[in-house]
Amino acid sequence: MDETEKRWTEHAKVLIGKKIKSVRYMSKSEAEDFGWYKRPLVIIFEDNSLIYSSMDDEGNDGGALFGLSEDGAMDFPVI
Repeated sequence: MDETEKRWTEHAKVLIGKKIKSVRYMSKSEAEDFGWYKRPLVIIFEDNSLIYSSMDDEGNDGGALFGLSEDGAMDFPVI
């Protein structure tokens, strides 16, 4: 693992132990505030912190989420 990967892996550990309180799609007004046309899924945790996907590192638009579970693929498109 290179230094960049190590640094960002450590940064991501802030997510460990968080519990999801709710999920919703980003509102039209929230997306407009970012200048986005696509509205991604928003994951809200019990401590009221939240995460959402972006199409790139610069935050140019909303992005889709992809995952896997025992039941198969979990895909959450932008709307």
